[in-house]
Amino acid sequence: MTVRTRFAPSPTGYLHIGGARTALFSWAYARKHGGTFILRIEDTDVERSTPEAVQAILDGMKWLELNYDEGPFYQMQRMDRYKVVIQQMIDAGQAYYCYTSPAELDAMREAQRAAGEKPRYDGKWRPETGKTLPPVPADIKPVVRFKNPTDGVVSWKDMVKGTIEFSNTELDDLIIARSDGTPTYNFCVVVDDWDMGITQVIRGDDHVNNTPRQINILKALGATVPSYAHLSMILGDDGTKLSKRHGAVSVMQYDEDGYLQEAVINYLARLGWSHGDDEVFSVAQFCEWFDLDHITPSAAQFNTEKLKWLNNHYIKQTDNAKLAEKVRPRLEARGIKVSDSPSLAAVIGLYKERISTLNELADAAEVFYIDLHPDAALLDVQLSAEAIPALRDFAESMKSVAWEIPAISAAIKEVIAKHGLKMPKLAMPLRVMLTGQTQTPSVDALVVLFPREMVLSRIENGLNKKTA
Repeated sequence: MTVRTRFAPSPTGYLHIGGARTALFSWAYARKHGGTFILRIEDTDVERSTPEAVQAILDGMKWLELNYDEGPFYQMQRMDRYKVVIQQMIDAGQAYYCYTSPAELDAMREAQRAAGEKPRYDGKWRPETGKTLPPVPADIKPVVRFKNPTDGVVSWKDMVKGTIEFSNTELDDLIIARSDGTPTYNFCVVVDDWDMGITQVIRGDDHVNNTPRQINILKALGATVPSYAHLSMILGDDGTKLSKRHGAVSVMQYDEDGYLQEAVINYLARLGWSHGDDEVFSVAQFCEWFDLDHITPSAAQFNTEKLKWLNNHYIKQTDNAKLAEKVRPRLEARGIKVSDSPSLAAVIGLYKERISTLNELADAAEVFYIDLHPDAALLDVQLSAEAIPALRDFAESMKSVAWEIPAISAAIKEVIAKHGLKMPKLAMPLRVMLTGQTQTPSVDALVVLFPREMVLSRIENGLNKKTA
């Protein structure tokens, strides 16, 4: 059997972390088994579905590099197919018209609640052998209901949660077409999975209660029932439901915030799935290792610090030139023109061990390409009276020194020895003059990245501020 999986989001918002994990697991399962991965947009909620949300889903899938083999398919473009199947079910006695009005339904449910019963449709219009149905009211447009079995159980062996079972007595007759003729969500899903030959449905466990209804409809249609795997929810760092403050934002927000695609994919893979103690692995390794047996049935917990740690790992492993391609547009978006000197790749090479995101890299790099004005108070704190003559001597030596780390390092040591200073007395004000910051990599490696004239100019400006 050829594996066919699908990711079927509703375009009522952005692609968030939970949806992205579902997409990743569905994609990886297909890749692991040499199967087909399908993207389906479930856009029947016309009031809430938007073109912008559809585009956000497509953008998120593209950024995550979860390439689909078929699709995207749109449910709104398949309306004729759904209506054909509904009519076939009516003709076969598997579905029926129901004329119960909304007011009658409300009263029915209220009475059931008052009696301590579970609210459910009472089967008034359900055809049965020997049963006489009420006269058809002229002023009511009917819905279509699926004739659910009234006895027995619906059970399946969930690939994550184990055996799950529902009694058919708990399920009333589901509406499969509204009074305006439009099909409902659960029915569209069934027809889509049937037509598209889906073999494994991997989705969030908020769909568990939909599954018995969908299985019953599939069986009524004579369709093969796929295997189901319901993924547990993702919690925030504090153990509560994932929200925007935890990271439940658009996948594209992680791109904007400076996370690498590789890091986000690696992190998503570990949300509820494991391969021994492995924390860091490539997409190729993940596809090779992935199975549904090692998905935990308990909730996964989102950890922002671990995501940052992973991002730092991937940044350190990435070629400086490739990182420069990602950082340059971030600087240009700030209105900063990146010159050829110093090389952005070289600047990144100096800082990438110390930061967690591309945005932090851009923060570190921008001081090399702007007209810098260090904070006067910060400079005042760091620049002691005894350091001023030492800095003047250092600037003088920088006019002719070979522009390489060993020579610059030797000049620094010569100056501090001459003036009887400890390294921080010279290095700290020099850092502030050159970058506006007190925390930087080693000062000789920092100096060599700047053009010689920029170093001399920034030292002179800093000394003039202090002595003015």
